[in-house]
Amino acid sequence: MKNLLTVFAFAVTMLLGVQTTSAQQLSQDKSRPEVIAKTETAKLTEALDLSGDQSRTIFRALVAKQVGYQKNVDGKDASSATVIAEKKKIDAQLKDAMKKTLTDDQYSKWLKMNN
Repeated sequence: MKNLLTVFAFAVTMLLGVQTTSAQQLSQDKSRPEVIAKTETAKLTEALDLSGDQSRTIFRALVAKQVGYQKNVDGKDASSATVIAEKKKIDAQLKDAMKKTLTDDQYSKWLKMNN
């Protein structure tokens, strides 16, 4: 009986320890593309009065932009021709996605916000 109680106490302690570790991991991971895109999408949704479909499409476009930046631009020589070309390509893809998704009025507001 004593042995069973010890095993149970150990299992509960391990379970609580794992949950605490997981919570700390998530709060420290603010550089993930999804987290950055979610924050940006929330700002744009409020500023441009986006619909649900527009928010989802823009979120996907922003995640793609962040992934592309982290893969091809961040941490590399900003004056390199290949990095500049990749950055322009990623920005053009985002701009194209925004133009397709947003209305003309929303798109013009978005352009003003980014300049």
